Parts: sequence; C-alpha cells; structure tokens
Amino acid sequence: MATVGRNIAAPLLFLNLVMYFIVLGFASWCLNRYINGQTNHPSFGGNGATPFFLTFAMLAAVVGIVSKFAGGNHVRAWRSDSLAAAGSSAIITWALTVLAFGLACKEISIGGYRGWRLRIVEAFIIILAITQLLYLLMIHAGVFSSRYGPGYRDTDYRLGGAAAGDPMHKGTGGAVTGSRV
Repeated sequence: MATVGRNIAAPLLFLNLVMYFIVLGFASWCLNRYINGQTNHPSFGGNGATPFFLTFAMLAAVVGIVSKFAGGNHVRAWRSDSLAAAGSSAIITWALTVLAFGLACKEISIGGYRGWRLRIVEAFIIILAITQLLYLLMIHAGVFSSRYGPGYRDTDYRLGGAAAGDPMHKGTGGAVTGSRV
C-alpha cells in the first residue's frame, strides 16, 4: 500500500546520487586547481570563500553518495527497520549540503570572476539542498500516513509486556513437548 512515498523517493534517490557524483567530480577538479595555485585558469576563478565551499561541497558529496546506498536498501525493503539507517544518513547528508549551500551563497555574494566549473558546483549544491530535503521528507512521510511509507509501527511486533515465554524467541509460546529439560 505504501507505494506513493516509494515511487517518489526512488527517482529522487537516483537523481541525487547522480548529482552528488557530478558535484564530487567538479569540486575535486576545482580544489586540485586551487591547491596547485592555478586560480587564473579560464574555467576556474574563485574568491576568498572558494576553498571553504569546495571542501564542504566535496564532504557533502562523499557523504551523500554513501547515504544513497543505505537509501537504496530502504527503498528496496521499505520497512521501518531499514528507515533508521536511511533516515539518519539522509539527515546528516542534508545538513552538510545545507552548509555547503550557505557557503555557495556567500561565494556568489562576494562576487568576482568564477569559472563555469565553479558555477556548476554552486548550482548543483543549491539544487541538491532542495532535492535532498524532498527525499528526506519522502522517506519519513510514513509518520503521517501508512499510505506514504512504512510508518513507525509494524503489526508483527508486539507492543506490551504481557508476552509469554522467552522474549528472545518470538512466537515459540512455551516448551516443546517431548523434550527434556
């Protein structure tokens, strides 16, 4: 029944994965040029916020790529126990992406010449801040209705303390007949 959230989260997951790979590639190239002192390269440029922005963009991209593996497992299983890993890594990824987003805004507001590769990284980080938030909301949409996600309550787990028998062996109900103790 929970196909609405899953059908929206899966394409967002794939889109974000591809975009994080693009950000990682371009930010790595730009940071390499910055470290080598080649800031006058026609497709680079930059200003005082550039090294900080590139560092956090690369960090957000690496954590985002790794987060999508946990997200892919959750979209495949779509259960509340896989939501823990996917949700926590998605929140951390979004926080790092928003931090890089703030540095991108600062870099844009400082101005100066910025090459096309640096502007691509800025644009992708701004887009990723929005799409990562949408992805995060979609995988947590089960809180509001089981129509959108697995929710936080599965019916196969018992809720209460009146369980008979050993709690480690769910469903055994007691001793097996014909066995010695």
